Amino acid sequence: MKRLIAAGAAVGAALVFFFDPSNGTRRRHEVRDRFLAIFRRTGKSAGQLGQSAKSSGYALKQKATHMKESPKEQPDDVTLARKVETEIFRNAEVPKGNINVNAENGVVFLRGAVNDESLIEALAEGARKVQGVREVENLLHVSGTPAPTKQT
Repeated sequence: MKRLIAAGAAVGAALVFFFDPSNGTRRRHEVRDRFLAIFRRTGKSAGQLGQSAKSSGYALKQKATHMKESPKEQPDDVTLARKVETEIFRNAEVPKGNINVNAENGVVFLRGAVNDESLIEALAEGARKVQGVREVENLLHVSGTPAPTKQT
């Protein structure tokens, strides 16, 4: 019974609030505007969410399309050497000042000294991945050991 009285009082208060002769019209319009603003905001954020998903899907498609480099004509030796340098010097631990990269007719020569034995083969593998490299002559050596000579 108390709930029924409380609900009746709440409905009566709402009716007086919204149908007050001096301020009721303004209050009704204010509530309507706020209610519609909520729908506009949620509609915009839902639209932005859809746009974000669309952009992400397009980005994934582009990454998949361009994962592998398309075949190109054989670059000149200087360009090939710079491409190899770009690939193998990406790792911050590679001693860039101690390694020399040359290219002759698609054959890349790696010369210099490194601190770690495992880095020698990793650099050669990185050079082999570059498009246009026909062969890699790995003349790298660990610091303190004699340098290997070019095999003919």
